[in-house]
Amino acid sequence: MSNQVFVKMENICKSFGTVRANHNVNFQVNQGEIHALLGENGAGKSTLMNMLSGFYKPDSGSIFIGDQPIVLHSPKDAIKYGVGMIHQHYKLVEVMSAKENITLGQKGSFLINPKKITQEIKAVAEKYGLPIDPDKKIYDMSIGEKQSVEILKVLYAGANILIMDEPTAVLTPQETEKLFVIMRKMAEMGCAIIIITHKLHEVMAVSDRVTILRKGETVTTVDTKSSSPKELTDLMVGAQVDLSIDRPQVKRGLESLKVNKLNAYDENKVHVLDDISFSMYSGEILGVAGVAGSGQKELCEAIAGLYPITSGEVIYDNENLVGHSPAEIIKKGITMSFIPEDRLGMGLVASMDMIDNYLIKDHHNQKGLFLKRKPIENLCNEMIHKLDIKTPSVFHPVKQLSGGNIQKVLIGREIETNPHILITAYAVRGLDINASHTIYDLVNEQKKKGVAVLFIGEDLDVLLELCDRIMVVCDGKVMGIVDAAQTSKEALGFMMAGQKMEVLHD
Repeated sequence: MSNQVFVKMENICKSFGTVRANHNVNFQVNQGEIHALLGENGAGKSTLMNMLSGFYKPDSGSIFIGDQPIVLHSPKDAIKYGVGMIHQHYKLVEVMSAKENITLGQKGSFLINPKKITQEIKAVAEKYGLPIDPDKKIYDMSIGEKQSVEILKVLYAGANILIMDEPTAVLTPQETEKLFVIMRKMAEMGCAIIIITHKLHEVMAVSDRVTILRKGETVTTVDTKSSSPKELTDLMVGAQVDLSIDRPQVKRGLESLKVNKLNAYDENKVHVLDDISFSMYSGEILGVAGVAGSGQKELCEAIAGLYPITSGEVIYDNENLVGHSPAEIIKKGITMSFIPEDRLGMGLVASMDMIDNYLIKDHHNQKGLFLKRKPIENLCNEMIHKLDIKTPSVFHPVKQLSGGNIQKVLIGREIETNPHILITAYAVRGLDINASHTIYDLVNEQKKKGVAVLFIGEDLDVLLELCDRIMVVCDGKVMGIVDAAQTSKEALGFMMAGQKMEVLHD
């Protein structure tokens, strides 16, 4: 890493109506540096990077590339100055090849000799150590390969300042380490890399410096080597924070749910659940690990009665729930709470306030022609206090809350029904450290009450600390079920990549 400043942002301010996202933010990255940007949800990280990548324009302040002041009106302007953003959710055309995706939208790309384009792409790939076959179709690629294509897209377009948003969110530990090797290689070749992530152990492993934002303002910039996860968390929050995740010792109870040889297909006749079998027990958290798209979403929805099952059984109290709708499952007296991946699509009605969203779940329990809102209003106020939900009032539309507060509203509603079974899909995705630990505490409370919990997550460190057992899925199949206290990230990573291991006896 050199001391030459590559990009500098001075006194950046940005507001959306009455909400102040950034206020006098100062941020600079040197050439050949991997620089992490940290902060709680709503701290202004994404807004700041959206201004650097041309999606937003600052209300005031200055952006410099080297010593040159620049004004960005669009992402195309940003790429002209060498700034490219690699988004968490890949923006690739699945039916096209890597080469077609890399050159898509670039001026004059269709007038150049295809062989010449292939040679140019291979040259850039070799320069930065990116393992890419230019002619391979995206739909034939692993998650790691797709990410390499996204990185190569911006490098081929001329970017040497790369912004990476949650770059390891869907990668196995092995793919993550390969990405870190690539990032270090890019830094050695003179690129500046900015990463936005909530995974502090990865910040410590790969970054050179860290800038912390809090409530839209710059707190400080520190050298990673002279800091620690505890110090970084305290700086983010502005107070002392305990980073440990509890795994309370609870005697495992009886089998609550048995899934037996479950099979399902998507609308394209692709086998998304392939002979899945496992059991859930009272007072236990069963974690589920797997790269994105391995069948986790379909599994959750199938158990909850929301996804069509071709064959197999979901047994509760000696009764097969397959073929029953969520309403029919409720009528049977089975209280099953489901916290889906899509919070504002499947979980909550975005335009409704807390009360109406709670009534959606509670109206089955109310008798008479008219719904009683006052008890629900009181309950919502209790949840706001208990979960520290930041909202103007219980009458405020949930879509106007931050991601962390939306998740607290959803989880608060689901646990209030005193479920027998709790299913959570990526309960802390995108949440800051404080909000995440609140969710872990809530899940542990349910475990202590004897609830059987299915916890689908993407952070293997969290799964290993929080869960009692971990089931690994790959391409809709169970690769293994292991004792969380007796396994490692590396072992989970091998299973996530498709290596089958012996399944523990339930």
